[in-house]
Amino acid sequence: MNINATIIGQSIAFLVFVWFCMKYVWPPIMQALSERQKKIAEGLEAATRASQDLELAQQKATDNLREAKEQAQAIIEQATRRATQLIDESKEQARAEGERLKVAAQADIEQEVNRAREVLRAEVATLAVAGAEKILGSHIDNGANDKLVDQLVAEL
Repeated sequence: MNINATIIGQSIAFLVFVWFCMKYVWPPIMQALSERQKKIAEGLEAATRASQDLELAQQKATDNLREAKEQAQAIIEQATRRATQLIDESKEQARAEGERLKVAAQADIEQEVNRAREVLRAEVATLAVAGAEKILGSHIDNGANDKLVDQLVAEL
């Protein structure tokens, strides 16, 4: 066998093999690599979007939490104001009730004083008549007695 013919035969076989690979094997491999590269790029893009979405969600959650704290603070302040208002209203009602009770008590005291005066006037009139009877030594009739009592009441 001739070495040149072997090298030429092997070269032709190699070229046929390379042509066959370029024609039938290489395109599916390149297509698979291209699809894989596209999937990896899409995955990286999705990861980037997910990271951005996560940052947005965290920012939104932070904003919502801050807003909720502000609303809670506003509600607490409103409740405090309302409690203060209720306390002030209660104090005012208590003052008004105390004033009303004071006025009623003064009216009762005034009525009792008037009753006591009337009782004292009647007793003074009776004592005056008794004293006059002793001084005069005789009994005074009721008509004259009533006149004297009325005059004494008017003087007192």
